[in-house]
This record gives sequence, structure tokens and C-alpha cells, in this order.
Amino acid sequence: MITLFKILSLLPLWLAHGLGWSLGWLVFAASGVYRKRFLDNARQAGMGWRQWLGAVGESGKLVAELPRLWLGRPVPVQWDGAHHVDAALALGRGVLFLTPHLGCFEITAQAYARRYGQARHPLTVLFRPPRQSWLRALVTTARARPGLHTAPTTLAGVKQMIKALKQGQSLGLLPDQVPPLGMGLWVSFFGRDAYTMTLSVRLAQQTGATVLLAWGERLSWGRGYRVHFQPLSTALSSDGAQATGVINRAMEDLVRSCPQQYLWGYARYKQPRQEI
Repeated sequence: MITLFKILSLLPLWLAHGLGWSLGWLVFAASGVYRKRFLDNARQAGMGWRQWLGAVGESGKLVAELPRLWLGRPVPVQWDGAHHVDAALALGRGVLFLTPHLGCFEITAQAYARRYGQARHPLTVLFRPPRQSWLRALVTTARARPGLHTAPTTLAGVKQMIKALKQGQSLGLLPDQVPPLGMGLWVSFFGRDAYTMTLSVRLAQQTGATVLLAWGERLSWGRGYRVHFQPLSTALSSDGAQATGVINRAMEDLVRSCPQQYLWGYARYKQPRQEI
């Protein structure tokens, strides 16, 4: 499989995305469970077919672009909102980047690491290693790059993240990822309660880090990506439930800005697992 990944990493981005688009539609057509969850989530958010239709192929592109992003040559990246990152870093309190399952979240971390992480402000991302040994080795190697560190989803990982923020470094999280039981709260997401991580709120409150929203837009015809950064419009209160609700609403706004690239097939409303 690693050999296959290396071969696929040589593909031009437009071809990888073309294959991914086909893969996305194939899975959508073949899997009734996936298709139902995809449509249920999109309808829960009030999306009509014109808004969610493009996300079918985009979900496949998310998978097909990984070999190129992990092992291939750098891809073109445009920046939108870099001045927000500059201002946040200048404060020296650490920066907490929050990214939903929207567009290409892999490129957001890579782009930041190339522009800022190799100098003075490395980025740490929360990382749950895959269960498959071959994939674990591949992902660990691919993400080990200058300016980009990983933290495990353990108590030691949380301590590592707090330390990074207190040192004025940066941290990246996907706050719409369902956490293990006991590490979240049931908070509304598009009008339905979803088990939502409280880690992002606790990190911001404990360290005083600046919170920025970030996501990587996938450009058409393999032209690369555009990474977007913007401040959180509402301050986080000291109340954990209220602050978690603020983050969920911010994630909703990002998704509404480009529903064609949201991962609607993600099981956002599933029951949290019991951590072993």
C-alpha cells in the first residue's frame, strides 16, 4: 500500500481530484448507509440539493489528494486573511486555529507550517494514529515536517498542547470532531444536539490564546488551494456550555460559506465512544 501511495503522489493534482470525484460518486451510489447519513446531515442544516450536490465529489477528492499532499511535490496555495495570523502571532499569547471538516484541512496545517512554523511559531495538531500499522507509519512519516508537530489524543498530548500555547506557539483542532465520552457536551449543531468537544474551549480559557477560524478551500481543476483565516466574531465566555455553543455556531457559519466542500458524510451526530 505504501508503494501505491508513492505512485499516486506523482499524479498531477487535477488528475488526483478527477479520480477522487469519481470515487466520491461511486461510494455515494454504492453505500446506502453513507448516502442516508450524508443526505440527513445536509437536510438537517437546511441545505438544498444545489448546495450539497458538489460535496459528493469533493468528499472523494479529500481522499484522493492525500498521497500528493503527504508524499508529493508542494501544491499551489493562495492566502486569504494572513494579516489576522500576523496580528495574532504578534500578541505572543499563542494561536488556536479551529477548522471544521470543510475543504482540505490537511493543506491548512501544511501551509501554515511552511509560512510561519519553520521560523518561530511551529504548529501542533491533535492526532489520533490510524489503527492499521502500515497507515500509521505512513501518516506519521508524512506529517513529520519542519514547523509541524503532532500531539496524541491523550492526557500527555493535552499537556503538550497547553505547553505549546503558553510558549506562544500555535495549535490546530477540528472542533466538530466527536470526542470520546466524558470529553464533550451535547450542544446544538445545525439545530440538533451533537456531542461536541470542550477541549478547544478549555485550551483557550486556560492559556489566553487567540482563537482564529481556518479552512482550506479546494480550487477547481486542480489549481491548488486557498487557505482562509478569520477571527472568532464572539468572545468565549467563562461558561463552558455557552462557549462551546459559540464555537459550534462559528463552525456552522464556515460551513454555510461553502457547503459544497463540507464532509456531510461525517457521522457528526453519533454517540460518543467509550475511551479504552
